Amino acid sequence: MGPAISDRGSAASAAPDASRDETSRESNPADPLAGVLSEIRQKSPGGDDTGIVDPLADVLAEIRAESGGASLTEAGAPTLVFGGDRWGRDVLKKTIKGTETSMFVGLVAAFLAAFLATVFGALAGYYGGWIDDFFNWFYSVFTSIPYLLLILAIAAVLNQKGTLTVILILGLTGWTGIFRLVRAEYLKHKVRGYIQAADAIGASHARRMFVHILPNVSHVVLVQLSLHVVLFIKSEVVLSFLGFGVGVDTVSWGSMLNEAQSELILGYWWQLVAATVAMALLVTGFSLFTDALRDALDPKLK
Repeated sequence: MGPAISDRGSAASAAPDASRDETSRESNPADPLAGVLSEIRQKSPGGDDTGIVDPLADVLAEIRAESGGASLTEAGAPTLVFGGDRWGRDVLKKTIKGTETSMFVGLVAAFLAAFLATVFGALAGYYGGWIDDFFNWFYSVFTSIPYLLLILAIAAVLNQKGTLTVILILGLTGWTGIFRLVRAEYLKHKVRGYIQAADAIGASHARRMFVHILPNVSHVVLVQLSLHVVLFIKSEVVLSFLGFGVGVDTVSWGSMLNEAQSELILGYWWQLVAATVAMALLVTGFSLFTDALRDALDPKLK
């Protein structure tokens, strides 16, 4: 009878320990080591946990203090509107940051391309002769290669990722379309009466080019500028998707799409949708703005 009483006593003493462990796990649902530690305590003589240190005890205590003792249901409530990627980063924040990167690259590269095209087109159209022949040859060299293949080849040769590199690649290669239109406008305007009058009163060539003619062709430059913003945004997305665009420390729509192709295998589709919808909205908005700008500035449509 003695051993039986001892067994019942040990079972009775083990029951409170088990119930205490269950209560501990229920009160701390976020502790990943609770189950392991409870098994070690049960196997140890007398259920003593001397020498067992929970490495996450301090961190979990801070989390419980900040959450105010939230329940398991509250702790598991969704907090990310567009979800998270496979590393747990907020897709909405990445989409907003990608919009900022694409807008910055598109605008700065478009301004650089428009500036170069305006200067080259003004010189070629106004002076003519060998200057016109040189710029036409320069234009033919760039347009002889498909634009997408050209920027991919330059990016591969440079092998230097970064926002500034992408801006320079796009801006220094994307001026050809604006150059052709500006040159044609200068060829047409340099023989107009107001230019001959400016020549008669002694206006310099630079003044005639950039003070008298440029304001009359600015509508062409502005419309093409907005069109090239859209073109450069899409080009930046392609470069970043293929690994030649912005650096790994910069979020871009292209890098998001690159990550999404591997996440689709795991069933994570929301990053792909977020980047695609944001790019479609921005491109559509700029296209509508370009149409409105053309209607407002083009004198042929008035």
